[in-house]
Amino acid sequence: MKTLLRDNGLTLALLALFLISLIGHVFTGLGVENQERLDHHLPVVGLLQFLHSPQFLSTLFENWESEFLQMWTYVTLTAFLFQRGSPESKDPDEPAPQDRDPALDAKAPDAPWPVRAGGFVRGLYGQSLGLAMALLFVVSFALHLRNSARLAGEEAAMHGQPPPGVLEHLHSPQFWFESFQNWQSEFLSTAVLVVLAIFLRQRGSPESKPVAAPHAQTGSA
Repeated sequence: MKTLLRDNGLTLALLALFLISLIGHVFTGLGVENQERLDHHLPVVGLLQFLHSPQFLSTLFENWESEFLQMWTYVTLTAFLFQRGSPESKDPDEPAPQDRDPALDAKAPDAPWPVRAGGFVRGLYGQSLGLAMALLFVVSFALHLRNSARLAGEEAAMHGQPPPGVLEHLHSPQFWFESFQNWQSEFLSTAVLVVLAIFLRQRGSPESKPVAAPHAQTGSA
């Protein structure tokens, strides 16, 4: 058990923080929703009803969408673009192990099976991380859109107006306002990390260069 916790501590800690944040999101959101309903002389909703509401689901997938977009673009852009001096970048002047042709290691006994399989499978596996992040973004985007449209429909009904369809809501300023306000913060935080890591250090972190490394050193090694 001790080895299991040590070897998976980063994932477990992040999942624990995710669950704590999700629980906080649920109960604070429920409080806000019921306060608004009381202000409009409407009956309050219970926890299960709130979990199925467009108010909660729209905000949930709105945030997931922006995070997966950030990871997708970051994984993809770092394969082609460089930032000299940053540990988050490959060195533009040196060969990177990530660029090595996987066919050269196809006979290695510990190579992942798609590498040993070759052909289309190996090629697809070589792009699988970016594709997975892209798929998670698309799914989250679609769920955000669906529930944001549901929420807009509820608000329209309260004002005696016809509810918008999903495609109609896709073209609305409200939907894109919800998306862009999160996207811009994700891209900014990533850019800040890339640049600050040129000059600043975090001892013990693989996201940082060694403390004594020169500012011009690119990559974390």
